Amino acid sequence: MRTRSRSLRRNKALSDAATYLLLSLFSLGILLPILWTLRLSFTTKFIAYKIPPVWLFRPILDNYVSLFTDYGFGRFFFNSTAVAVGATVLALPLAFFAAYAFNRFRLGGRALQFGILSLQMLPPIVLSIPIFVVMSTLDLLNTRIALILSYLSFNLPFIIWMLIGFLEGIPTELEEAAIIDGASRLQTVIRIIFPLATPGVMAAGIYSFILCWNEFLFALMLTAEKTSTIPIALAAMQTERGVMLGTLAAAMTFAILPMIALSVAIQKYLVRGLTFGALK
Repeated sequence: MRTRSRSLRRNKALSDAATYLLLSLFSLGILLPILWTLRLSFTTKFIAYKIPPVWLFRPILDNYVSLFTDYGFGRFFFNSTAVAVGATVLALPLAFFAAYAFNRFRLGGRALQFGILSLQMLPPIVLSIPIFVVMSTLDLLNTRIALILSYLSFNLPFIIWMLIGFLEGIPTELEEAAIIDGASRLQTVIRIIFPLATPGVMAAGIYSFILCWNEFLFALMLTAEKTSTIPIALAAMQTERGVMLGTLAAAMTFAILPMIALSVAIQKYLVRGLTFGALK
């Protein structure tokens, strides 16, 4: 009996060790490009292009200094932040009330819900010319407002679909009890439903922010130098002298930092939001 128990414990220990090893290798595969980019951002041009790579070197900050002094990266960073935050702030309340109407009142049925989601399936290139014409007619070209409105139109359908799933996990009995106690429908939604749906709203907000932050096509088409975003700035790092690896790595590090900071800051809400819609 003892021999069998030891054998089971040994097999479990080996299984756990193999699992942790595979997870560690998988995590390393994900982190390696990020760590390599961070390494390049602190190297000189000579070390950045050297093959085989130089592992021991003295870190420098020249690439970061050049990023802001020579390339004006602060302006691109501000534009990306303003556009992503603006589009997300506008999208969340619109998506929340739309999702509430779809979920509680069955507005339009499943056909309308799938119709809204199908808008997300259209390739952005298909709508590039119509959107350009509309923005040109409204005299909004080369403005952040043009990007905010464009991103809003693309992010809204999927965010609505996400929030419908989250709202389905909130029992209607809570609303009925509040209405019986004298609360109006709007008070019930704001004071009861919205706080309970906060994890889902946070998850949808992160999704919207990431989409806006990484978008390239419409930023290239609708903006000029003063209103360009980070993806456009990264593409401009390729010059007639080649790709400026060190400066590009520093720019990519700054582009990644807000995503990491945002995920860490609201990690609790993000995990709850990604699983909340699946629980009934």
